[in-house]
Amino acid sequence: MFRISNHYVSKIVFLLLFVEVLVLLGAAYIGAAVRMLEYDGISAANHLDHFFTSALAFTVAIIFSMSAMGMYQLDFDEGLRHPFFMKLMPSFLMGFAILALVFYMAPELSFGRGTMALTFVLAGIGIFAARMVFFKSSEARFLQSRIMFLGGGPLARECSDLATRNMNYHRYEIVGFVPSPTEELCVPQSNLLTVRDGDSLVSLARQHNVSEVVVSIQNRRGGFPIKQLLDCKLQGIKVTDAATFFERETCQIRVDSLQPSWLVFGGGFDQSFARTFMKRCFDLACSLMILLVAFPIMVLAAIAVWLEDRGPVFYSQERIGKDGKVFRVHKFRSMHADAEKGGKPQWAAQNDPRVTRVGNFMRKTRIDELPQIFNVFRGEMSFVGPRPERAYFVEQLIEVVPYYNVRHSVKPGITGWAQVRYGYGSSAEDALQKLQYDLYYVKNNSLFLDILILINTLKVVLFRSGR
Repeated sequence: MFRISNHYVSKIVFLLLFVEVLVLLGAAYIGAAVRMLEYDGISAANHLDHFFTSALAFTVAIIFSMSAMGMYQLDFDEGLRHPFFMKLMPSFLMGFAILALVFYMAPELSFGRGTMALTFVLAGIGIFAARMVFFKSSEARFLQSRIMFLGGGPLARECSDLATRNMNYHRYEIVGFVPSPTEELCVPQSNLLTVRDGDSLVSLARQHNVSEVVVSIQNRRGGFPIKQLLDCKLQGIKVTDAATFFERETCQIRVDSLQPSWLVFGGGFDQSFARTFMKRCFDLACSLMILLVAFPIMVLAAIAVWLEDRGPVFYSQERIGKDGKVFRVHKFRSMHADAEKGGKPQWAAQNDPRVTRVGNFMRKTRIDELPQIFNVFRGEMSFVGPRPERAYFVEQLIEVVPYYNVRHSVKPGITGWAQVRYGYGSSAEDALQKLQYDLYYVKNNSLFLDILILINTLKVVLFRSGR
């Protein structure tokens, strides 16, 4: 893993993305070159000299479409079986639709039908070949990291379970565990590393060709080998604490094993003027663009809501925003008008019987959230951020969920990291899981992460897997 604008990105996914960008650019140039064979050499060369922008537009459109279809959420066990083609063909269709719109707005970038057809064929063949080589070499040792855990207690067991389970983006070979005398042993005795008298962590790591030491000791009082860990780092061996390991591998911040000092001194939480100004411009641009595109859909949704039960079209509700301020959020009504006739707020649940038929469709496609664009224009919400919660639930969650108030340090959003990564939540436990994603967003928020969340939101809409 490495970081782009504070967000952890898998080296494997980045490598695949880089290769496929080259494949798509190459397909565009080869397609154009083949079509130019009928022209004389000077005309063909002049055309290709000004072709880069067109090729780049083609590449961006296809990469965006493949991302929206989830083709960079890798599953090595799936490999190149049927689901790959089920995603590749719709990706190309979406890319074609985007290109048609781009070429309509900027005709000078147009390929021509013959070049376009040939380019798509070459791109399909190239991507299939690239993925075949990629998945066949996924077991290669250079894609694996040898890690050693310092600790043998509950935290070490959780970290090792994560390392063995989370194999879609990174492959680890666990060398073993160095137990701590201050905690109960929770890992198999056979996985413990033999530490002889005089052995240091550096020598042990060198002996087993370890590239990373994960510090997974909860109780660090008494005999914590800080000097030996410093020696490891000075010798080029990566040293990572458990909180950072969880953050890196799950894109969450685990609150149950978190030290407050890690949040204070660990970096992130960018609330600078530059970031705030950039995010506000991004919010306004996205909201205006989506409002222009979605306005006909909003009109049809309003009519459908009213026709189903002749009840109110919109539903307004008080929510908690940035710095704990109360504001009214607006949505298309997706439940029956008397959904809370008892007067007591209730958690929304999956397959909630209070949801209408039209409301169910709107929830799956996120259409019910579109009126919140006006909250964004007013500055009460951002386009991307933690979902705003009702005051009734906030008061309960603050009591039982550590650091819950941290999510109120940024504006709430129409969509967010927790929504695209976790989905439904109907309990305090679900709220905890979502909070861990929200904390990751608050800590690492950036324009890059906002764009990734929007792409993932499109995937949620396309596959109707909304909350």
